[in-house]
Amino acid sequence: MERSSEGGGDRDSDSGSASTPPSPDMDRNPSPPPRTSLKEEEEEEEERDRAEGPGAGGDAIGDTVYSKHWLFSTLSRLIEVVREQDSADPEAGGGELGEKEEEELCRVWDMAMDQDVAGFLQEFRAAEILLGVIAKSRSARLTEICVGILGNMACFPEPCLSISKNKDLGAVLLLLLEDSDPPTLLETCRLLLTCVSQASVAPCWLARIRQQASVCQSLCFIMSSSTSVELLVKVGELVHKLFDLDEDLMREWVSLPAPSAEPQSALLVAPCLLEAAKQLRSESPEGLEVYVHTLQLLTTVEEGVQALVEQAGEGVWSLLSGVVTSDLCQPDDPALVLLEQRSLLTPALAVLGVLFCCPDRPAYCSPHSTLPLVASLLRLLQYLKECQQKATESREEGEGAGQPAVSQAEDQSLQFLSETATDFLSSILSELSQESVLELVRSGALTEDSGVCAAQSLQPQHSATVQHLSALLSCVDPQLFASLAPHCPRPRP
Repeated sequence: MERSSEGGGDRDSDSGSASTPPSPDMDRNPSPPPRTSLKEEEEEEEERDRAEGPGAGGDAIGDTVYSKHWLFSTLSRLIEVVREQDSADPEAGGGELGEKEEEELCRVWDMAMDQDVAGFLQEFRAAEILLGVIAKSRSARLTEICVGILGNMACFPEPCLSISKNKDLGAVLLLLLEDSDPPTLLETCRLLLTCVSQASVAPCWLARIRQQASVCQSLCFIMSSSTSVELLVKVGELVHKLFDLDEDLMREWVSLPAPSAEPQSALLVAPCLLEAAKQLRSESPEGLEVYVHTLQLLTTVEEGVQALVEQAGEGVWSLLSGVVTSDLCQPDDPALVLLEQRSLLTPALAVLGVLFCCPDRPAYCSPHSTLPLVASLLRLLQYLKECQQKATESREEGEGAGQPAVSQAEDQSLQFLSETATDFLSSILSELSQESVLELVRSGALTEDSGVCAAQSLQPQHSATVQHLSALLSCVDPQLFASLAPHCPRPRP
């Protein structure tokens, strides 16, 4: 886990001006040096520590070049800084982190990414020290750095377990989700995501999150109001992980608020997910993908589908249909673009398919309004056919030359995309009218090539849909029907 910024460079430890060398003609002993107070000696030692940095000395931590003494000194100074802040007058405007302290703490932040250092910090009970600092800090930057250090420590199993067992620290971290400082929120979400991603401690964190009702509203507030792309992506990853791990938690969060709740102030998960996805559409394709996958997770439970339809259905339909028809799989794109876009196309089409097949379908996803989607789906199936042909050729060439074939994961992901696309296309085509099919033909979306490819892709699972389409074509375009007839199943007598 990287820190977002760091302090300035090292400061020189030598102070004062150089003395003039004594004259060779002088026959007396030089004057004794001025007396140095104990306080000045301590200051000089601290200055040497700052100049030497964490890599000096022979007391290295594990196999690293980092110094135990330097780390002790830095954490000790951190405690002093917080004490000074705590005793200062809040109205005096103090509480900001000094440049030297920030620089040294940023070094610790970086050092904590080393496993030996993280283990040493664990033994030194750094989590308890940092908890005390976070609880008393009046500096947003100081809080951010402390959470960042904990986040780096949590990348390793034993420190993560130690952090997770600290109930007070867990409670404080969840409360930090209500903080107003975006960098602090980012580091907090990173730390929580790191912890819930480790199977040994995930149940502990899920239990805490279920008990802390404010977590859902805090995350919803960030998703609905933040303009920080990095923060929105990290929150999206955290929410997706939580829903993926705990279906009951997802059901609870997406359900409508209880009648006793204040509807004016309650933020609903589905609209907040939509709002974040809309912002990330043009700024972060990777972030958009995270949110679309989360929307797809909602469609796996009845409560999630209900929440999507009732709270954000039209907005989700508009966003995802726009992504599919305007952003992805365009006519001038090479077919191999699907290899890059499949991880976003598959969940987007899956969500659209669920919304289209809902009972009491709203007008915004009526069959005729989906014609642009049909055009994109027909083109996508042609691209898929070309990709699969190239994958087969590559596999045969690789096996013949003794090279590894195309990855099975890549083939499998293309197969998932094909199944999702054909299911959705079948649902739409089975309800199209003659007028809609005629419009597809006139627009050039439904041609002999795209029609044959669609017929081959839809069969045998969706033979009834192919029969329906061929029957309509026999009325609106007999010539195109004749071209497709050899590839269409014959109607049963």
